[in-house]
Parts: sequence; C-alpha cells; structure tokens
Amino acid sequence: MNWSENVWKSIENIYKDIIEMPFIQELSNGSLDKEKFQFYIAQDSLYLEHFGRTLALIGSKAHQIEDALAYMRFAENAIVVENALHESYFKEFEISDKGILEPVCHHYIHFLRSTAAFEPVEVAMAATLPCFWIYKEVGDYILNLKQTSENLYQSWIDTYGGEDFSIAVKTAIEICNKAAENTTPEIRNRMKEAFIIASRIEFQFWQAAYNLKVWD
Repeated sequence: MNWSENVWKSIENIYKDIIEMPFIQELSNGSLDKEKFQFYIAQDSLYLEHFGRTLALIGSKAHQIEDALAYMRFAENAIVVENALHESYFKEFEISDKGILEPVCHHYIHFLRSTAAFEPVEVAMAATLPCFWIYKEVGDYILNLKQTSENLYQSWIDTYGGEDFSIAVKTAIEICNKAAENTTPEIRNRMKEAFIIASRIEFQFWQAAYNLKVWD
C-alpha cells in the first residue's frame, strides 16, 4: 500500500460524512437552496485566490523541477481558470461581490499558507491534496447518480467530475506518493496528519455554507 492509499483509508469516514451531508445531497439533486450555493461560491472564490498563491509557493520550494512546474500550473489554474469559472457563477446566481473571509474559509487558507511557509514542502503538498482529491471523488460520486431532471448546479458538477480535473488530481497524487517515498518516516507522518486535517476542513467548508456560518 503506497502513501496515498494509506492516507485515503484514514479519511474514509470523513469522506463518507461529506457525501452524505445535506449540502452534497441537495447539490446532487438540484434542491440546494440558492442562498447556500451563493454563500459557498463567494467563499470558494476567495479561497481559490489564496489556494493559488499557496500552490505557487509550494512550486517554488519543490525539490524536482518537474514538480515545481506542476505546482505552478496548478496555481495558474486555481487563480485564472477557476476564478473565471466563478465569475460566470457570479452572474448566473446573481452574486454581487465576494464579501469577506468567513470563519471556516479564513481558517482553511491560513492553515494551508502557514503549512506551505513553515513546514517541509512534502507536508505542504499533502495539505493541499484533499482540495484536489476530495473534490474529484465528490464530482465523480454525483455524476454517477441517476439524475431525473435538469440540475441547476450541473456546470459545477461537470467541472469537478470532468476528465481535465481528473488528470490534475492524478498528477498531484503521484507527486505526493513520490515525495512520501523519498522522505523520512517522521515527515511521512506529518504529511498524513496534514492530509487528515485538511480533509476535516473540507467537510467544515461545505457545512459552513449549508449553515451560512459567519463571524459572530
């Protein structure tokens, strides 16, 4: 069992909770309240700006040039392609502005950025992997459900269940496996811990959107 297989096994319960949560279930059948999706998209757009910068920082610290280039491409995709996609959602779902970073989004980006800045690059790679991998799995899960009618959120589903995103996720997994194989047992354990923490925050991110969680 390689590193990625091992860590995915460690978050199986978290992933199960994600696909069973009301946000994902209602998104998949198109019944999700529009206000909750608006909240989610606005926060996700803010998140992606910082996620892209985090990926670029990881690229600058990568040991292998091919890994550095891969993370620079990930960063470009997060900042340019994803942001453009979200701009289309802003028009479609009548979102006037992104607003401010609400608690869970604020926590997530600062966890990722501090990990990228102060931890070994292998740990930073592992911390960003759930944002790739869990989204792919959720997208595939929804695509495999039998839809009985047109879904208001189909474009979002197609993005994360699509082939292009799948290729990027596979690359990120392969890089993390290689990094884990070539590092120390201590850093491998820290990689696993970072992966689990980020996976938990992925759940919290969707839960916060469903509950419209803002600062007290």
